[in-house]
Amino acid sequence: MKPREIVPDVHYVGAPDFDRRLFDALIPLPDGTSYNAYLVRGRDKTALIDAVEPTMLHVLQAYLKDVTRIDYLISNHTEQDHSGGIPWVLERYPEAQLLSSEPAKPMLVDHLGLDAGKIRTVADGERLELGGKTLRFIYTPWVHWPETMSTYLEEDRILFSCDWFGSHIASTDLFVDGADCILAEAKRYYAEIMMPFRKIVQKNLDKVRDLDIRLIAPSHGPIHRDPRSIVQAYRDWTDDKPHNTVVIPWTTMHGSTALLVERLVAALTARGITVFPFNMASADIGKLAMSLVDAATLIVAAPTVHVGPHPMVLDAVVLANALRPKVRFASIVGSYGWAGKMADAVKGAMPNLKVEFLPPVICKGRPKPSDLEAIDTLADAVAAKHRESGLL
Repeated sequence: MKPREIVPDVHYVGAPDFDRRLFDALIPLPDGTSYNAYLVRGRDKTALIDAVEPTMLHVLQAYLKDVTRIDYLISNHTEQDHSGGIPWVLERYPEAQLLSSEPAKPMLVDHLGLDAGKIRTVADGERLELGGKTLRFIYTPWVHWPETMSTYLEEDRILFSCDWFGSHIASTDLFVDGADCILAEAKRYYAEIMMPFRKIVQKNLDKVRDLDIRLIAPSHGPIHRDPRSIVQAYRDWTDDKPHNTVVIPWTTMHGSTALLVERLVAALTARGITVFPFNMASADIGKLAMSLVDAATLIVAAPTVHVGPHPMVLDAVVLANALRPKVRFASIVGSYGWAGKMADAVKGAMPNLKVEFLPPVICKGRPKPSDLEAIDTLADAVAAKHRESGLL
C-alpha cells in the first residue's frame, strides 16, 4: 500500500476506522473516526508525525512497508490513539529519534513504557531541518492534554495541528473545503474534547494567528484545504458571547415533567428564543454537547427519584459541568410525588458553571394552571436576561 500524497514529499499514512462507535468509553462516534499520521521526506532526513491507534497499526505498517528509513518520530500528543504505534515504529526503525514536548516526555514513559533515554525533547519554536523541509514545533497545551504540541511545515505551509481542528469522521477523502457537514462534525468534536479548555484554546489561536497556513492536517478527520473556515469557526465557538439559545436536558416518568417542558419550549419559542430540548432517555450526548457550545441558558427538567433528580438528567448536568460551556443563566423545572430536594442536587452538580440561577418551577404531581403560569413567568425571565445581554 503506497502512502497517499498531500503535497510532494508529504504523505498521509494514517488509518480511517469506519467501525468504531464509541471513544473513551463515553463519546458516540456515529461516523467513525480516523487516526492520522504523516510522513515528511526532506533531501537528507525523513520524519513521521504520530503513529496511530494500536488497533489500526496494521494500516500504518502497510504504508511503511517500503519505507527503509525514518530519522525522526514526532509525538505531538501522548494519548494512545496518536502514540500507540510508537513502540513498533522504534523497533522497526531503531535509528529513529523520538521527539516530543518537554511535558510529554514523562507521559510517554508512563503511558507506553518507553525508555526516557530514547526521547529527545524539543523547545517551543524549535526548528528541525530535514533538507528542503523545515519543521517548527509549536507548544499548544490543553488542546486537549497539557503536553500537546503542533508541528508546522514551513515550506509547504502545513500545520499538523494534532487534536484541535479535528473531527471524528472516517472517510476515504483526504481533503475537505470548509463544507458545512465537516464543520458540524468539527463542532461536535470541539464540544466533546476542547470546550472545557475554551480560554486556553483562545490563546493557542492567537499563537498561530500569524502563521501562513495553506493546509491544516489534524490527527482526526480530513485535511482542511480552507483553513480560514475552521479557524474562524473555532474563534466563534471560543468567543465569550453566547447565542440566543436555551438547552433543556429532560426526561419524564409519568408525564408531568413532559407537560412542563412542552409548555416551556412553546413559551420560549414564542419569545424569539431558539430551544434545544433533549430527552435524555434517548438523546445523543454528542448533540447535547454541540448545543451547549453556544447556549446562553441551561434549564434542567427532571422528575424526582428518591428525593433527587432523575439519574439520566443528572448525567447531563454532570456532563455540562465537565464541559464548562459559556452559559450565563440556568434554572430548574420538574415534578415530585411526595417530597424532594431535586433543585439542591442539580445546583450542587454544576459547581464549574458560573451562572445566574433563575427561580425554579417545581410542581407536586401533575402541573396545575398556576404551575404552567409559572413556566410562562420563567420564559419571561429568560427572555429578559437574553435581552439585557444583547442576545435577543
